[in-house]
Amino acid sequence: MNEIKIILKEQYRSIPLIIRLAIYETKSKYEQHYLGILWQWLNPLIQVFAYWFVFGLGIRKGQPVGEYDFIVWMLGGMIAWFFMSPTVLDGSNSVFKRINMVAKMNFPISSLPSVAIASNLFVHFVMVAIYLIVLLSNGVYPSLHWLQFPYYLVSMIVFMFALTLLNSTISVLIRDYQQMLQAVMRLLFFVTPLFWDSSHMSSTIQTILKLNPFYYIVSGYRNSFLNGVWFFQDLKYTIYFWLITLILLLAGSILHLKFRDKFVDFL
Repeated sequence: MNEIKIILKEQYRSIPLIIRLAIYETKSKYEQHYLGILWQWLNPLIQVFAYWFVFGLGIRKGQPVGEYDFIVWMLGGMIAWFFMSPTVLDGSNSVFKRINMVAKMNFPISSLPSVAIASNLFVHFVMVAIYLIVLLSNGVYPSLHWLQFPYYLVSMIVFMFALTLLNSTISVLIRDYQQMLQAVMRLLFFVTPLFWDSSHMSSTIQTILKLNPFYYIVSGYRNSFLNGVWFFQDLKYTIYFWLITLILLLAGSILHLKFRDKFVDFL
């Protein structure tokens, strides 16, 4: 557990620089585009429209999910996925892409995944704000359960850091890992309940689906804004999620500290 303490202390000490690098990366990514940073929100909004058209109007023929319109229900999970998916891919490739840039700086390499997380958080906050407007415009008003949203936000950030820390180390050691990770994320996109409702499935299938930690976050967002379910009402699943997160963080911390002095040799 000492490895986790070392990594977390590095994150805390580097917070100001992490934020500055995230802002710089966000600006530089779209500086050659006419619409600039707007593309960070236009891309997910275009995807949302496509999924709503295909699955909401096409397959479901406009039928609601429970008491909510499909677009309202779908967005409840999509806003979490639109943060997690690019963060996993960007964060996992962060060390490989930027190791030469920070090698001569007084900047811990373990903070590179945090830069990717912070960069995508800017977009996520705007997406959440848009979703709140959508909720209010559809007659869904704040309730006491909305107060647990920060819990799921923190849970998602911690899980993303644990996962990207591990993946970013493996991606440097084994370059094929990044390609495999992209394939896994495409698979998770379809097995995570983003545009289909798992409540009508058997308990056995639901249990299998819940082995996916992304399921916990997506359902947690919907439980906060739509379903009115507290996170402690499914205590076993909450314990499972945090156990998986702790294992990933421990494995990532040990592996990162073991190999980070040799990262440049692998490039």
